[in-house]
Amino acid sequence: MNYKLSIVVEEDDSGFFAYCPELKGCMSQGNSHDEALDSLKEAIDLYLETLSEDELKLVLSREIHTSYYNVKVG
Repeated sequence: MNYKLSIVVEEDDSGFFAYCPELKGCMSQGNSHDEALDSLKEAIDLYLETLSEDELKLVLSREIHTSYYNVKVG
């Protein structure tokens, strides 16, 4: 069965930081967007391997709702 997980990638002065909001503490970083994303995908796979079947069902049933808020500055 396939599930969707949210992935957030942020850029700062040190590179790129990626995390999965549904999986507390599951995060990674890289020198590029793709490197951070690939590293996070690996971290997600490893994270999910550590969960019991009940924990897995709970984690994969969470939904993250995202939206945009346009802010006018000035």
